Parts: sequence; C-alpha cells; structure tokens
Amino acid sequence: MKRFWMDSILPFMLLVAIGVFWEAAVSIWHIPSYILPSPSRIILVIGERWNLLVANSLVTLGEITAGFVVALIGGVALALAIHSSRIVERATLPLVIASQTIPVFAIAPLLILWFGYGMGSKVVMAAIIVFFPIVINTVDGLRAADPDTISLLKVLEATPRQIMLKVRIPQALPFVFSGLKIGVAVSVIGAVIGEWVGAREGLGYLMIHANAQLQVDLVFAAIFCLSVMGVTLYALIGLLERHVVHWRGA
Repeated sequence: MKRFWMDSILPFMLLVAIGVFWEAAVSIWHIPSYILPSPSRIILVIGERWNLLVANSLVTLGEITAGFVVALIGGVALALAIHSSRIVERATLPLVIASQTIPVFAIAPLLILWFGYGMGSKVVMAAIIVFFPIVINTVDGLRAADPDTISLLKVLEATPRQIMLKVRIPQALPFVFSGLKIGVAVSVIGAVIGEWVGAREGLGYLMIHANAQLQVDLVFAAIFCLSVMGVTLYALIGLLERHVVHWRGA
C-alpha cells in the first residue's frame, strides 16, 4: 500500500498542485490563451478535438513503435557482435558514439530527402535516437557477467554459446531493460522531430500547424498526448521487466 501511495498517489497530487497553480497564475495575471492557455482550456480542447488528437496520436505511436523495434533488433545484434569480436568493437563502437554527437535536426532533412515524407523517415529518426542506449547498455550488461560463474562453467567445459545463453544474456537483462526504458522515452522525440521537419500527419505535424495558427491550446493538447504516450510506454517496459527479470526482485 505504501509503495502504491509513493508511485501513484503522490505524483498525481503533485500534478494536481501544478495544475491548480497554473490555472491560478493564468487567471490572476490575465495571460492570453494564445500565449499560455490554462489547464481547463487545454482539457476543453482535448474534449472538443478528441478525434483529431487520437488519429494523429496513432500515427505517431506507430512511428515510435516501429522505430523502437528496429533499434531493439539492430542494437542487440550489434551489441552481441561487439562483445564477441574485438575487431567489430574497434570498428563500430567509435562510430556508434560519434553518431550521438550529430544534432538530430541536422540529419532530419536528409532523412526526409532519402526516405520521403511518409512513415519511413520518422521510423529511422526514432530508431537512430533509441539505438545508442540499447547498444551501450547491452554491451555493459554482457561484460558485467559474474566472472566466477563463467570460470566455473569453463572448468566444466561449457561452450562459449552455452556461457552466453546461460550466464551472460540472463545477467545482462537488467542492463538491457535500462537501455529500453531510456530508449522508449526518447523515441518520442525522434518521431516528433521527423514530423516537424516534414510530414502529412502525426502529433508533430499537428503541433506545427496549430502553432502557425496561434492555436496554442491545441499545441499543449498534443504535448499532453505525447507525455501520456511516453509515460505509458515506459510503464509497459517496466511491467515487462518485472515479469522477465523476476529473479531480480524488482
């Protein structure tokens, strides 16, 4: 009960407190809605434009999910290759690190040019952002396996494949899930940036057009949908982690 209070009730109360302060500040200082809409106005817009928000949310969610799956498959595969081969590590790891020094906005127009205005460019953008934390955390997890256990298995003449499947991968799972939780949180950013640069639908596309028309309340409504989406995806990864890594006692 105490954990439920700390994990659910307290954050909700803090959110309500922020909303009350926000509402009061807008009312007291008479801030125009085209500069900062009140929470009540944002909730009203969500109710009025619910169909529009849901339709665009599904588009963005599809881009995020596809990008996340691509990054997960590619990231884990590359991490296994890096751990298994010093040549692969020396050849690819610096490039993976260097890729994170490139501003996302700098490559977004190129991705639009290469993959078009459709879903492909947004999937690639989300995958690029998610890829790094998955690779690095998985590599660290594979290297963090208990050396005494590995030595014992080698004495028992276990093959490298058996050691990988029985020890390294299970013990790396907490690291992998840490990377997944980081990745799923930032994947939203990648998809939205791709929609900002060039798209025909999605929450990022909706935000750009609403902002151009000074519909700031609709922009905040889209931001709210993105926040709910990110928190929900993070919670789903956490729930999956508790079931898969149940021996951890999380």
